[in-house]
Amino acid sequence: LITNWLFHCGLQVGERLLGAGEGNKEGHYEDVEFLRIHEEILAANGYTPTGLIHHKSIHISEYQLEKLKAILKVKAHRFDQWGWKEPRTCLFLDLYRKLIPRAKHLVIVREYVAVVHSLLKRDFDALDSRYRHRSLFTRLTWKLFRKNGKRKRYYRKNATEYLQVWMDYNEHILDMLDKMPQDDYLVINYSLLEPRDTDVFSFLTGKWDFKLEYFPFGKVYKKELISAKNDIDRLIKDPALIRKARELGDRFKGYMRII
Repeated sequence: LITNWLFHCGLQVGERLLGAGEGNKEGHYEDVEFLRIHEEILAANGYTPTGLIHHKSIHISEYQLEKLKAILKVKAHRFDQWGWKEPRTCLFLDLYRKLIPRAKHLVIVREYVAVVHSLLKRDFDALDSRYRHRSLFTRLTWKLFRKNGKRKRYYRKNATEYLQVWMDYNEHILDMLDKMPQDDYLVINYSLLEPRDTDVFSFLTGKWDFKLEYFPFGKVYKKELISAKNDIDRLIKDPALIRKARELGDRFKGYMRII
C-alpha cells in the first residue's frame, strides 16, 4: 500500500514489480529483482523462500553477493532516485547498510495483531480458493461443514510461528535504527498515512530532497482491503511472547517523529 502510494508520487520502485495475488489484490509493488535474489539466498540456506523464518543464521555466498552488488550498481547508474519494498529485506539490513550507507529508510510500523492475522488470513484464503475450483459436492461440503473448523485449527497451529516471525523482523529493524543517524530514517505507523500523508510527503521532499509530485494517499487506500485486527492473543499459548511483542511495538514510539 505504501509503495503503491510512493509509485504514484513518482518514485522509481522497480522496473519489474510483483503483480496481484490472493492476499494483495492491488498488487505487491515489490521489485522482482530483489525478491528473486532474496529467495535464492534463503533457498540456498535451506530455508523457505517466503522468508517466514525467525532467528536463523543466513550465509550469503560470494556469487550471490556479487549478484546483489550488480543489481545495486545498475539501479544507481540508471536512476537518480529510487527505492524498493521487499519484506525479506529486513533479514539483510546489516548487509545493505554496508553496501549503500547513504540510503534512507522509511519504516512502516504495523501492530503484531494485524500482521499475524493478515498472514493467517492470506494463507487460509489461498486454501479456500483451491476448494472453489473443485466439484460442487466438495465445495458444498467444504463450505457447510469443514471450512470453519479447519480455519480455527489452522489459526491455532500457526499463530505463534507468525508472531515469532513478526518479532524477529522487527528486532532486525530496531537493531538497525539503534545504529543509524536520525536523519537516515523515518518511522511512522501505517495507520497514520491516510490523515498525515502530506507530512510524510513533506519529509521525503524537504528533508530527503526526493523529487516527487504529491498524490493523495486516499486515492490508493482502500479500507476494505485492510485486514481487521482480530483477537490474536487468545491463539498464543505463551504469554511471554505477547509481552515481548508489545514491548517491541512500544520501542518504535521512541523513533517516531510524525505522531
